[in-house]
Amino acid sequence: MIENVEDLRALYATPSDRAIRKSLTRLDKHARHFIETSPFAILASYSRTGTADASPRGGKAGFVAIQDDHTLVVPDFKGNNRLDSLANIVETGSVGLLFLIPGMDETLRVEGSAYLSTDSAFLDLFPEERNLMAACIVVNVNTQFLHCAKALMRSELWSTDRQIDRNEFPSMGQMLKDQLQDSEEPESREDMVKRYAKEL
Repeated sequence: MIENVEDLRALYATPSDRAIRKSLTRLDKHARHFIETSPFAILASYSRTGTADASPRGGKAGFVAIQDDHTLVVPDFKGNNRLDSLANIVETGSVGLLFLIPGMDETLRVEGSAYLSTDSAFLDLFPEERNLMAACIVVNVNTQFLHCAKALMRSELWSTDRQIDRNEFPSMGQMLKDQLQDSEEPESREDMVKRYAKEL
């Protein structure tokens, strides 16, 4: 087991000067362009007790609003109402965001402090989805940088050859039935899609 940073560092090469200097404290034109083009992000947070959470967030390209060089507003669309990420933000006020763009192997990492808001000034930034939101996440950017493409290149995430036939995988309803050992008939994927369509 590796128990300290010194032992960890001994296993890896020293990061390049560029890898260190690319970390910026504000949203520059490239970060803005990335966020404005991205339809999907992963929101990372942690609780007061240290429990970590990563939650997918998505919408139309540019669904996260840019207020200025230091502020992002993330809409909280209707989900499963577990509120894991939101509760973590209330407790610790820290988040990380990983923005992805389909077809692009580079990603954008953003880290900062955050709080929840029901202020209409923020909610009204999303007029088409306003009825799908009870609150939004306001992120004060501390750090942002472009992340290298290696992970997505290795996974070939955007390759059509990597896409599975969805029918070869169990439906969400079937997986939940098995995990929870429910006796009820599982919801089909078709019925789930129809139900979700009302909340998108």
